[in-house]
Amino acid sequence: MIYQETLDYLFRQLPMFQRIGAVAYKKDLSNIRALCDLLGQPQTKYPTIHIAGTNGKGSTAHFLAAILQAHGLKVGVHTSPHYKDFRERIKINGQYASQQFVIDFVQNYRKDFEATQPSFFELAVAMSFEYFAQEKVDVAIIETGLGGELDSTNIVQPILSIITNISFDHQQFLGDTLPEIASAKAGIIKPNTPVVIGERQAETTSVFEQKAAQEKAKIIYASDHYEARFKHSNLHHTTYDTYRDNQLIYSSLQLNSIGNYQQYNLQTCLQAIEILNDSFVEIEEDKLRLGLANVKAMTRFLGRWQLIHERPLVLGDSAHNEAGIRSAVQFLKQMDYAQLHIVLNFSADKDLDKILPLFPEEATYYFAKADVPRGLVADQLMVAAQSHGLDGRAYANMQAALNDAKRSADEEHDLIYVGGSIYGLAEVL
Repeated sequence: MIYQETLDYLFRQLPMFQRIGAVAYKKDLSNIRALCDLLGQPQTKYPTIHIAGTNGKGSTAHFLAAILQAHGLKVGVHTSPHYKDFRERIKINGQYASQQFVIDFVQNYRKDFEATQPSFFELAVAMSFEYFAQEKVDVAIIETGLGGELDSTNIVQPILSIITNISFDHQQFLGDTLPEIASAKAGIIKPNTPVVIGERQAETTSVFEQKAAQEKAKIIYASDHYEARFKHSNLHHTTYDTYRDNQLIYSSLQLNSIGNYQQYNLQTCLQAIEILNDSFVEIEEDKLRLGLANVKAMTRFLGRWQLIHERPLVLGDSAHNEAGIRSAVQFLKQMDYAQLHIVLNFSADKDLDKILPLFPEEATYYFAKADVPRGLVADQLMVAAQSHGLDGRAYANMQAALNDAKRSADEEHDLIYVGGSIYGLAEVL
């Protein structure tokens, strides 16, 4: 009960972007600096790897974590948001921080927090930093929330920075053009610290080059050197032949994921591992393969093409912006099914006129609202979808929508996809 009361305090008293959106976002590092001053600068007590980007941050973080864990390292991972359990944000070798740690952290510093008035995200970041310090991790992989330069995680001094890719998301905070968004993400590039850019993109390259030159940071584009070529996939693994500078280096490399959408994240991970091999840990191929083949079991990686149910087949995915959904729909079109059923929800701040045309008209739709204030009302989503030729019904909640999709789907031959927002997906995991 004490733990639940602590969570209630965190969720209800602190401004939380996951629930209420823009008013919880602070473009300022003063609070996180004050919190870390209070805690004795825990983020300086272990090496860090810092990851930004529009899509693929969480996947890349967990791939790296699994490989490093397979090499015997104690690896902290901070990601956001969480799906079911707040402690998903704070993991070491796939194990969540203890409930008692969360209770003690809040009780010990609550008066100080109330003086500082941090956001939910700022407090969660500080809590992660402190937990990793207390547990003496060998390395911590820190995922940004929004942006980079003014993200609360951006007080770390990493051994490696990673920016996965740039596409449109959270324009109200980061800017309306890809170079503007890239500039915000480039804020994680640190002096004399190598940075891996996952995908070379014409619109953003000059932004990264300029920032890297300014910081005297070595910049490496993973897509210039690595190519993961899809071979085949099942419900648990996807197999790639992986090339470096057109030379095969890993034949039939198994990745613990469904489908080939992780190609670029795998390439980014392998480029990052190459740098870490030179400066941090000696990478062994058998352990790299072991980590990538067992990412979910080793790290508790959730939410990306997650198998929710088998008969009928239900897959859930957390893609929630234009680029992520385009990739998800492309993958759906490659799958084999008689009829596609899509359980869909969105946050109210999404540009539906850009996102809804990406979805296939031949699917059957089940529209719902995630149980957060940011969620778009199901009837409004249905009307917007109908204007783009997507037909279906509105439901009171995500579970009701999924239940009806299961009743309607053929157990043997149909596919149900659950997507649109992280928060809606979390309700049916």
